[in-house]
Amino acid sequence: MSFFIPAWSRMDINKGLQAIESHRDLHIWIIENLKMVPVPERAYGNFFEEHCYVILHVAQSPKATQGASNDLHYWVGTAAGAEAQGAAEASVQSLQEALRGPTVQHREAQGHESDGFRSYFRPGLIYRKGGLASGLKHVETDMYNIQRLLHIKGRKHVSATEVKLSWDSFNKDDIFLLDLGKVMIQWNGPKTSISEKHRGLALTCSLRDRERGGRAQIGIVDDEVKAADLMHIMEAVLGCRVGSLRAAMPSKSVTLMQKANVRLYHVYVKGKDLVIQELATRPLTQDLLQEEDCYILDQGGLKIYVWQGCMSSLQEKKAAFSRAVGFIQAKGYPTYTNVEVVNDGSESTAFKQLFRAWSKERGRNKKPGGMCKLIQVKLDVDKLHIQPELAAQLRMVDDGSGKVEVWCIQDLCRQPVDSKHHGQLCSGNCYLVLYKYQNLGRVQYILYLWQGHQATEDEIKALNCNAEELDLMYHGALVQEHVTMGNEPPHFLAIFQGQLVVFQGSIGHSGKEQPAPATRLFHLQGTDSHNTKTMEVPARASSLSSSDVFLLVTAGICYLWFGKGCNGDQREMARMVVPVISRKNKETVLEGQEPPHFWEALGGRAPYPSNKRLPEEVPSFQPRLFECSSHMGCLVLTEVVFFGQEDLDKYDIMLLDAQQEIFLWLGEAASKWKKEVVAWGQEYLKTHPAGRSPATPIVLIKQGHEPPTFTGWFFTWDPYKWTNSQSYEEVAEGSLGAVPAISEITAELNNFQLSRWPGAGRAGPSALQALKGSQDSSENKLEVGSKAGGSSPRPSSYVSSTSSVINGSLPREQLMHQAAEDLPEGVDPTRKEFYLSDSDFQDIFGKSKDEFYSMATWRQQQEKKQLGFF
Repeated sequence: MSFFIPAWSRMDINKGLQAIESHRDLHIWIIENLKMVPVPERAYGNFFEEHCYVILHVAQSPKATQGASNDLHYWVGTAAGAEAQGAAEASVQSLQEALRGPTVQHREAQGHESDGFRSYFRPGLIYRKGGLASGLKHVETDMYNIQRLLHIKGRKHVSATEVKLSWDSFNKDDIFLLDLGKVMIQWNGPKTSISEKHRGLALTCSLRDRERGGRAQIGIVDDEVKAADLMHIMEAVLGCRVGSLRAAMPSKSVTLMQKANVRLYHVYVKGKDLVIQELATRPLTQDLLQEEDCYILDQGGLKIYVWQGCMSSLQEKKAAFSRAVGFIQAKGYPTYTNVEVVNDGSESTAFKQLFRAWSKERGRNKKPGGMCKLIQVKLDVDKLHIQPELAAQLRMVDDGSGKVEVWCIQDLCRQPVDSKHHGQLCSGNCYLVLYKYQNLGRVQYILYLWQGHQATEDEIKALNCNAEELDLMYHGALVQEHVTMGNEPPHFLAIFQGQLVVFQGSIGHSGKEQPAPATRLFHLQGTDSHNTKTMEVPARASSLSSSDVFLLVTAGICYLWFGKGCNGDQREMARMVVPVISRKNKETVLEGQEPPHFWEALGGRAPYPSNKRLPEEVPSFQPRLFECSSHMGCLVLTEVVFFGQEDLDKYDIMLLDAQQEIFLWLGEAASKWKKEVVAWGQEYLKTHPAGRSPATPIVLIKQGHEPPTFTGWFFTWDPYKWTNSQSYEEVAEGSLGAVPAISEITAELNNFQLSRWPGAGRAGPSALQALKGSQDSSENKLEVGSKAGGSSPRPSSYVSSTSSVINGSLPREQLMHQAAEDLPEGVDPTRKEFYLSDSDFQDIFGKSKDEFYSMATWRQQQEKKQLGFF
């Protein structure tokens, strides 16, 4: 179904586009009376269930990669009407036409939003009952005159849904916030984890800071017996709880196998009928998409992508959402199934990574026989230290000149390898390679776990066990990188300065090598010290390739064979490697000029690849960050889009997919999952829709020991962040309201005898009205204080009867480093900084009061301690 866009709507779009010229990434409009109305920025994250919203994310932040697309969403509330939905879809189409640059369109449904949408709203989404009151105030209302219960749930992406004000709404597994305006009580279910409590508290603090200007007091109920005062308040409002708490309804988690089930359909009109024809299943290739047509990609019924070729008609493009909805109905999928519409040339990262490979230049536009330019970048070690993004792209922490120790796993134990044999590995063994280097003035370690193709299961288990023993010896400071033979990363090769040689066979008991055959063939690949490796291959002619260099070792002589397609750098590196393999007489042989003995040693001539191999094109990709969790024994991934270091916390296990390797980051409070995480990385690769190689290196990193190859994928990285990070208990302690404030409300409740009504403790209207009255009275005082100050709302404890204090004009000497008894009369000793003039505050704190009070409370306290105001 399509919608006509009236003139007034186009005018609204033009006004909206003027606002987009600002430097904000995010812009939100609510559909009110079928018109787009801007939502105040401080209200972002609040959504009313009876409305639809239009959300635009502009790819203009430094985090956005060059050429990144804008994202245009329309959000549908659970109680939104059909007209509002139609207006939202029409507004999205109109915005799409008016915007410059590539844009991806999304349809989002309340409670089932995509990870990308949820990533915009840190620390969470708030779903509000009903429709928006007149005046479009959103949260800019008298928020002290409020009584509501919010159900908080979610892992990395938290949401809060307004529910019935009753104990019946509670369960054992989730978090509930009783919001009474002046006091906010976070009740943590007995089965909630510390990480859930931590994220719930972040949302509670955000609500307090945004909706109360930091003035509300927060109380936390972790143990009902120990939090008797808070429980007294809760029971005054909710009544006495009858019976035991119920368990939460189990949530449906999406497994990786479901996400891996991708199917591509060709969509076209035949006569009056819409035809949907299945084309292919996993793994998909980019050449399946033709620019004249439209396609639907179904990802396990979880998400529907509509791809529109650049030559498809305007009518087809306008019908994209309608076709997706029709497809959803035909398949019997839920109506809330997420939809994403992508255009040829502006595909989202998530869409592109569903395909085996994705080229910026579509294959049909390349000239037949054309070659990609191979640009050689000379490694500048100094730049690696000051530019971690370069280290990440090159996969090099340094030039490999650090200290190296090597052990071979023999008889399930690690045996040290003599330094003169470093880099000489056997395909039937496993090795530990410990690398020590300097970064940011401190010693860091990488432990490579190298696994030969012919290694046994017992040897692989022993490899992991010995790695754990080494990690304990180094107090958990080792970055562990799992490397499979043939897939060595550049830095591993650089450690051996291009002289890595992998021999067939193994070192058996007591360190004895298996007898070597009389004739051996080695394949030498690479042009410099950090991309050269040599692998022993079957000694037959079919193993040769015209693009490379080979060394044929016979009983009497060695032949160094140069293929027609190899270059001077390859030949030079090969000459350096030959002495590592054999000291016998060497004869250089050019392809096509081989002596008869050469072919006899290989068992006769045979066909082999003779075309010059083109340099591999570096695939176009953006790194993706996921939170890992386990549900019913299955790995569940939640993506964090537009990620930063602040998205990592001590309770997390995060997976960073950098295409050529997989990083698994382990927060310090998540150490109990350490044994599972590498298996999770392997499962991720195994079930990836694009058919990723299971031999992709997997890097295990612990919090505080991140190498530049990891930190370089983040726009900014603070190496000292973890030293200042706080636990849930510390954040909770810093966020709690002062005990006198809680006691004051408890006394008010006692005065009104809220716990002694007729009806066995069920809170009645008079009780709620009494509490509301006390809040209104408090609010009146707050309003007077804030108006007198002539500034934005401040915490309630700032209000004073002394006019000079209210106006915030006391000299800094009377406030800084002063004990409570030495402060001027009327000054709250817990808020000394507020009484500074605005200019003094800016000079001392380096920010305005508004900026300071928008920070988390624990950060405020930290700065106050440092500057003498605590």
